[in-house]
Amino acid sequence: MKHLAILLTATALSACSTGEDAVRTPEAPLHSRMLVLDTHLDTPLHFERQGWSFADRHALADDLAQLDIPRMQDGNLDGGFFAIYTDQGPLTAKGYADALAFARARSDLIDRTIAKYADAIRPALTAADAVRLNKEGKLIAFKSMENSYPLGEDLSLLKGFYDKGLRLAGPVHSKDNQFADSATGEGRWNGLSPLGKQWVAEMNRLGIVIDASHSSDAAFDQMLALSKYPILLSHSSLRSAYNHPRNLDEGRLKALAAKGGAMCISTIFMSEMNMSPTRADLFGKYERIGQMSPAEQVALTRQWRELDKTEQMWAADFEAYMTMVLRAIEVAGPDHICFGADWDGGGGLPGIEDISALPKVTERLKAAGYSDTDIEKMWSGNVLRILAAQRKS
Repeated sequence: MKHLAILLTATALSACSTGEDAVRTPEAPLHSRMLVLDTHLDTPLHFERQGWSFADRHALADDLAQLDIPRMQDGNLDGGFFAIYTDQGPLTAKGYADALAFARARSDLIDRTIAKYADAIRPALTAADAVRLNKEGKLIAFKSMENSYPLGEDLSLLKGFYDKGLRLAGPVHSKDNQFADSATGEGRWNGLSPLGKQWVAEMNRLGIVIDASHSSDAAFDQMLALSKYPILLSHSSLRSAYNHPRNLDEGRLKALAAKGGAMCISTIFMSEMNMSPTRADLFGKYERIGQMSPAEQVALTRQWRELDKTEQMWAADFEAYMTMVLRAIEVAGPDHICFGADWDGGGGLPGIEDISALPKVTERLKAAGYSDTDIEKMWSGNVLRILAAQRKS
């Protein structure tokens, strides 16, 4: 039955992409005829900004946001996973309580924002929801959790987030926590903690996709071995493109593919992050942009863009990105690649600065000889297949 459900979802997806919808006529550009999803959108940090609207069109010249509803409706991005990101704090009762309150508030903020613009975008819980909403001409909003730290040591809290729409979650972020070692941590557990192994089982029981981005190699190996269902990396790059622990090596990419999973290619850590003192100061302010006045937001954007003129955050560009994408496809095959550029969370490179550049990726994939079917698998089909494969135990 599981395989039948996946086949039905894939069939529906294919029918959606070749339907007679006005936006998806055969004469339309290839990219606009496809269902396009991104698995890691940090845009919710903008949702609470004073004077900022998700429904308005913003430009990079005078705003730091990389996506909004008008740019999504251009056909460049049909939807994705909006992240509940929580910074890593102390592994204490108070730390957990504060983080839980923050994560719940961020989850509610996502819900309120999507509901406010229901004429354009709707929440999705299943792969079938995404296909249906796309056929109805609606944008698609899944919900994810970047860092399970807010759960503390109480895995029963995960059910509350599931009930509020959570369908993708990772155990850890930039530092080791109670569940797992981070790719950039110190290696407290040599992978998953005992609680982290229970977290995997609870994720499988509820039917939430496991996200291995940010996890250490050992934690990745253990999640891949323990999970009953395929896993994702929502926003990761190849280690062969740049040797950084945050990136995935080609051997593990092959192992991921062998278990039916997929790696969603990011634009980050294709070089060392140029976090100069000035950039670090601006980044710290950016993470608190929701608490800034409109005038402070304008000043931050101006300072950020001025710094960009003399100091880029990443030493890579669109050409380097596509070289990495094509290598990843060569290693894993088109059934195991997807996209999660880390928009609004540090992603973006010269030539692929925001979602308006996504059609260029499709053009390059087509020029490289990939079929329309394979390209749509990479933009959404693989993600929806993995989502459909999760079964509540």
